[in-house]
Amino acid sequence: MNPDHYCQEKCAQSGSSFYYSFLFLPAERRRAIMALYAFCREVDDVVDECHDPALASTKLAWWRQEVSRIADGQPQHPVGQALQAASRDFSLPAEQLLEIIDGMEMDLQQSRYLDFKGLSLYCYRVASVVGLLSAEIFGYRDRQTLKYAHDLGMAFQLTNIIRDVGEDARRGRIYIPIDELQRFNVPAADLLNARYSDNFAALMRFQAERAEQYYAQAFAQLPAVDRKSQRPGLIMAAIYRTLLDEIRAENFQVLHQRIALTPVRKLWLAAKTWIAG
Repeated sequence: MNPDHYCQEKCAQSGSSFYYSFLFLPAERRRAIMALYAFCREVDDVVDECHDPALASTKLAWWRQEVSRIADGQPQHPVGQALQAASRDFSLPAEQLLEIIDGMEMDLQQSRYLDFKGLSLYCYRVASVVGLLSAEIFGYRDRQTLKYAHDLGMAFQLTNIIRDVGEDARRGRIYIPIDELQRFNVPAADLLNARYSDNFAALMRFQAERAEQYYAQAFAQLPAVDRKSQRPGLIMAAIYRTLLDEIRAENFQVLHQRIALTPVRKLWLAAKTWIAG
């Protein structure tokens, strides 16, 4: 299996909504975005699947070295080899790849956040930076598009946090800021033990409203000249906002289950958004 095929398999197997937005891209850009996404999956899997924090830290250090090897033209991993071509063709900064690893490493260093300011740094590193790199691959003419990409990344990550509240809590991580849990009188034990309440529903509505604000802010900042080239991001947004609507319709029953859209529905949304331009 060559590096590009490895990345494609990594993306397809993840079942992520992002995969559906890549299918409509020209071959060169599709290969590049799949290489970037496969890189994100590899470093994220280190944290999620390695139960020894010291070993996970060692593995992330290896990926930091791999980013240096990508810059030097000597990557060892199939994802690194695919990403080398993408980095060359689309001028992807090594510093931003390292910031993604910084974000993953935050999961090894802390499991809760005092306030939204602290959470924002995490969201920026694991999602907004990915959005900025993706914008380079999709192409843009107006630098205002980078502000759109930043805010859309924030919106996606906040949606992920809402969807995965129960699953993350069972892994020992709570991304809802502590001061907001306190404001809505929702004990962390409720998340850990999947206890629903009116307070929990109110807390989650607040989280959803924040995510919607970032979506609206992102769309407002996308210049018309770049709307066509940035359609993959708009596809992701259509899928993620529909998911958020589904979660809201289920009254945020996310502690005991993972609410998701079917692959057919994701593909339909992707095609509809691509055609609409």
